[in-house]
Amino acid sequence: MAVSLADIDKQAQKLAAEERAELAERLLDSLRSPVSSIESAWSEEIEARVAAFDRGEMQAYAAEEVFA
Repeated sequence: MAVSLADIDKQAQKLAAEERAELAERLLDSLRSPVSSIESAWSEEIEARVAAFDRGEMQAYAAEEVFA
């Protein structure tokens, strides 16, 4: 038997405020999982660029130059 959104909402409304907040956080986290893989990829890219800079393989530019 499938549970409807309306049924879940009715049950959730019976929870204490802290429990509803926790449920909301869990639901939002379940939607963020694809984003976290993107964030992970960006973190790897940032680390690779910093390492390349530290090895002298990447040139740096002054902020004034970049924004000019």
